[in-house]
Amino acid sequence: MDLVHVVFASDGTVRKISRCPSETDAQSWFNRLSRETRDRYESLSGGRGVFRLFPGELLSLQQKSGGVDSPGTGKEASGG
Repeated sequence: MDLVHVVFASDGTVRKISRCPSETDAQSWFNRLSRETRDRYESLSGGRGVFRLFPGELLSLQQKSGGVDSPGTGKEASGG
């Protein structure tokens, strides 16, 4: 099982998300995962959540989103 961890800001936007492709911003990556794997998301306490994806599913989604990063990489949303 592959895990993608999400941390939200108090306004509900994505502050940080793991396994994000290099060509994709944090919010867009969360939106794609939400659309394509909606039954595999679990809300956690403290403004956090996790997607539990099947083997190979994460790689496929990363490739559709513009690239693949190493397993430990994450991306923080840029302030603006």
